[in-house]
Amino acid sequence: MPHLTPVSPAADRLPEIIRRLRLAHPDARCALDHRNAYELLVATILSAQCTDERVNMVTPDLFARYPDAQAMAAADRGELEEAIRSTGFYRNKAKHIQEASQIIAFDYGGEVPADMDKLTALPGVARKTANVVLGVCYHIADGVVVDTHVQRLANRLGLSERSDPNKIEQDLMALTPQDEWVDLAHLLIFHGRRVCNARKPDCVNCTLSDLCPSAIF
Repeated sequence: MPHLTPVSPAADRLPEIIRRLRLAHPDARCALDHRNAYELLVATILSAQCTDERVNMVTPDLFARYPDAQAMAAADRGELEEAIRSTGFYRNKAKHIQEASQIIAFDYGGEVPADMDKLTALPGVARKTANVVLGVCYHIADGVVVDTHVQRLANRLGLSERSDPNKIEQDLMALTPQDEWVDLAHLLIFHGRRVCNARKPDCVNCTLSDLCPSAIF
């Protein structure tokens, strides 16, 4: 393997970045608690502008009250809003969750479709949410989840110079074999939370510092 530096092409550095991240974060996985695709879909909608920890505090009671799409579709909107209030933007989230649940209940027999186009047609579901559900629950690598952590690390690591999540996703997909797409997102998210945080990245203790054009010592 040629000697790699922070200015080596991204395509050359990324396999080594993934290898090191696997060693550093062997527990990298979806951090949203769920038992099935429907629960993960709802939890991912709730996670917008909210921490996964907060969502995981809300969903046990939420799913005890509304255990499936049919129950959520029939929920009282005001009661649903109150149940998810602490996740922020609760009125919009309640509207999207209930409308998506109605479609899932009545058009798809209560089963979340394992299809990107059908998922992104649901209210409140963009590519990020669809990629989470497809990758985690259906093991379908249709794309790369790009949340704020992935966006930040892709830019810092020089894997993408763009700011639009959809364009960052395209860059990462072009650099990475398809069978790595799901794991890549989990690894970057865990590294972003534990080491390369937004305000003060821990470059001194980062396993990627010698490969990162943004490393500061």
